Amino acid sequence: MKKLIVLTLISFLFIECSTVPITGRKRLNFVSDAQILPLSFAQYKGFLEQNKISTDAAMTYEVKSVGKRISAAVDRFMRANGMTKEADAYRWEFNLIDDKTVNAWCMPGGKVVFYTGILPICANTDGIASVMGHEVAHAFAKHGQERMSSAQIQQLGGVAVAIGTASSKNPQQAQLWNMVYGVGSQLGMLAFSRTHETEADKLGLVFMIMAGYNGEEAINVWVRMSQRASASQAPPEFLSTHPSNQTRIQNLRAFLPEAKKLAAKYNQQDLSKQ
Repeated sequence: MKKLIVLTLISFLFIECSTVPITGRKRLNFVSDAQILPLSFAQYKGFLEQNKISTDAAMTYEVKSVGKRISAAVDRFMRANGMTKEADAYRWEFNLIDDKTVNAWCMPGGKVVFYTGILPICANTDGIASVMGHEVAHAFAKHGQERMSSAQIQQLGGVAVAIGTASSKNPQQAQLWNMVYGVGSQLGMLAFSRTHETEADKLGLVFMIMAGYNGEEAINVWVRMSQRASASQAPPEFLSTHPSNQTRIQNLRAFLPEAKKLAAKYNQQDLSKQ
């Protein structure tokens, strides 16, 4: 049995590795969109039914407008780079939840939630775009599918080897989903690794600039987040799945010139396809 598990793991590592567009990072992912997206959409629908959607029409409109522009930039990139099938699978949706929690997240397939508590940190439209770009980048890079794949590998020989047909009615799949995404956890919906967070920062910066927003504001958002965290005594970086705020600020500042070049390149690429 142990030999079978080892051979299965090796086959996954050699067969199911793919590359994240733009960053070039190798990822392990054997969970298809057809498997994970129906469950993602069902979970998102359930979340909206159980939480209070904001009645602030102006802020809701701004969040939705920014989301549409950034998702349109992502869609253009995918279609210009031979990812039409993937682009067709997304069902972009943006909602503002009336909650003081400083958080935002995006489920696989483009289901985004902003909490009203993060808006003061965003401070302006470009700030919203920086957070939106980061969250959309998680879906674009398939970080959720990667986490699900890793969780399944950990469960080999135990609960499950593969996800099978995604269904919220399957208790094993629901348990796995809740473990991976932390539904109901105080840690937030998507507790991604530091590698995923750093990658989403970079991809999000490119996407927000492609959509016409000021990339400098992504740095300012984390400056404001750092100021807030200092007041609340945030844990050291090594105790968190997220990079420290100062690390993010430094990384974003260093990557900004490259992000601007990439955004210009991909926007020009899109124009050449027309």
